[in-house]
Amino acid sequence: MARVETPAYEVTERAAGAIELRRYAPMVVAETDVPGDRDAAAGAGFRILASYIFGNNRSKAKIAMTAPVEQAPSEKIAMTAPVEQAPRANGGWTIRFILPPEYSMESAPEPLDARVRLARIEARSAAAVRFSGRWTKPNLGVHTDELDTFMKARGLTPDGPAVYAFYDGPFTPFFMRRNEVIYYLKD
Repeated sequence: MARVETPAYEVTERAAGAIELRRYAPMVVAETDVPGDRDAAAGAGFRILASYIFGNNRSKAKIAMTAPVEQAPSEKIAMTAPVEQAPRANGGWTIRFILPPEYSMESAPEPLDARVRLARIEARSAAAVRFSGRWTKPNLGVHTDELDTFMKARGLTPDGPAVYAFYDGPFTPFFMRRNEVIYYLKD
């Protein structure tokens, strides 16, 4: 299997178990908000963003796939977070693809689909826990709770909801998948 590019970050501390404190470099993302439950939103959002990187953009450029795909709850204000998934305040999710580092806001192809927006995310710190397995609600819950407990013990304040980061596709055996729960932190 070909390796895909991942966002640049420095591990500033390895903590208990698979928890890391990180410092991410700035990045440009393509993101979309999708209504519905997490699973349905992930699939719909992935298809919208995949269309963008496969050439549904003003210059018809194909953009290399990167990992992770992030999913996080959407907020009513503009979010700056990486592909990700998180719940929206109104029950939906924001799905994000991180663009390869050679793209800036000025050089990234303009989306043709109005549901796709580009955003620059500045350098930021995060707490993350890595795990393998399926993307089930109970599995995500266990690791979110683990990270919540760690952050409370350390006095770390999240800058938004937990973000779910998925590095491998659905056909990767569950025991080989790289998944993360990430909290970006208030600096």
